[in-house]
Amino acid sequence: MGGDNAPDMVVAGIDIAHKTLRDVDFLLFGDRAKIDPLLDAHPKAREVCTVHHTDQAITDDAKPSTALRSGRESSMRLAINAVGTGQAAGVISSGNTGALMAMAKFVLKTLPGIARPAISTYFPTQRGESVMLDLGANIECDADNLVQFAVMGEVFARHVLGLDQPSIGILNVGAEGLKGNEAVKQASAILQESALPIKFHGFIEGDDIGAGIVDVIVTDGFTGNIALKMAEGTAHMLARFLKEALTSSVLARLGAALMWPALNTFRRRIDPRRYNGAMFVGLNGICIKSHGGTDELGFANAINVAADLIRRDFNEKIKEDLERLISEPPEPKAAVV
Repeated sequence: MGGDNAPDMVVAGIDIAHKTLRDVDFLLFGDRAKIDPLLDAHPKAREVCTVHHTDQAITDDAKPSTALRSGRESSMRLAINAVGTGQAAGVISSGNTGALMAMAKFVLKTLPGIARPAISTYFPTQRGESVMLDLGANIECDADNLVQFAVMGEVFARHVLGLDQPSIGILNVGAEGLKGNEAVKQASAILQESALPIKFHGFIEGDDIGAGIVDVIVTDGFTGNIALKMAEGTAHMLARFLKEALTSSVLARLGAALMWPALNTFRRRIDPRRYNGAMFVGLNGICIKSHGGTDELGFANAINVAADLIRRDFNEKIKEDLERLISEPPEPKAAVV
């Protein structure tokens, strides 16, 4: 029931995703009076959906603590409970991010060795695609949090993006070792000495993100969320500027018609719906946050992300790497002051 266009775009998204995910069934938690007519309009989706009725939903402006206390019968909480009890393999929501994180952490708990879950997603760069975390779950992070994010991001890049040995970088105010706060310096020292077979690049700066200098970008949630929203805003701005330029005159429109195949490729490349579906990594269960303003195509992509992570047994891969890190802890170098 969460999101600007729910539940319409959720049901329509399931209808799209079902075309390629033939072996996936869906549990829909929400208001049956609103959901049933939508399923009637999408008969293929109805075949794979089971509706669990509740008339309670978490509002976009609900505080996480309030949602956790009073939202036990909400659609969001019941959906998360289904994962906790094994009734479902994963949960996807376009609702309140803070409430979703608080409820998911309370019900599913964190993986062994993980102090805090992180929000992670991937996006296009000049060299392909990169993973970034955290994107807003943890405003302040210490060195251990950042190291755990690095391990989880590296597993994501290997098993989801298919990279043999993804490179890891810590976002900083400069690439030099002397720059940054104590958390990033200590995290860098730990990763440099880690027994894990990871490829640690070192520090990167903001302009290295789009350049694709590294495959995994590690940062705190405050910085990561700003970087993500800045990238999304820039993409929308460039698309608007391009549209204005190509429709500014008859000659420009003629040129646009001739360039349509290339423009269509460009549009698909930067379309945020293709990258919709951020994972709460570090939880003992698959939990995907869809953008609240997405449409059915974006929600279908979030479903595909969830199905892919489940099939790849993503959480087990994280557990294996974390166990190695814990069993062979490095001795961090003293931070340079």
